[in-house]
Amino acid sequence: MSEIEIQISVEAGPWPAEKTLLSMSERVIGAAARHLAREEGQPLPDTPAELSLLFTDDASIRAINAEWRGQDKPTNVLSFPAFPVQPGDMPGPMLGDIILAHETLVREAAEMGKPFEEHLTHLLVHGFLHLFGYDHMETDEAEEMEGLETRILGELGLSDPYGDDPV
Repeated sequence: MSEIEIQISVEAGPWPAEKTLLSMSERVIGAAARHLAREEGQPLPDTPAELSLLFTDDASIRAINAEWRGQDKPTNVLSFPAFPVQPGDMPGPMLGDIILAHETLVREAAEMGKPFEEHLTHLLVHGFLHLFGYDHMETDEAEEMEGLETRILGELGLSDPYGDDPV
């Protein structure tokens, strides 16, 4: 399996230092990519695939969400695949973009009683799966995606984000 080259931009919000975000992202995305390749047979390009992560605030993600999804409200994470793929398809050399909003992540983590880093880890995995065609609009798709998220997070030592039981 090839590596994934991650480009990070911190646009707005009191995020941790870029070095910290890059280290965390490499660990989380690497674990997700290895899991998809090993357990789901997901192919990856022979050369390092590129992934862009944008760390921003609610105002910015709200504008993006309104423009691209017609939803004029902030959200926690948005994913934009560079090429349309279905799970199991070979992605292109550029996987796409994942955008995360600081205030929403902080609020949701507090509401769930989880550390910020744990919630950020979950949303990185969630956004990454979207780039490979996983979705949660239909019940069966949601069950598949949530199961994958839970197994990947379990490999990272985190509990099931959709239940109370540890993985």
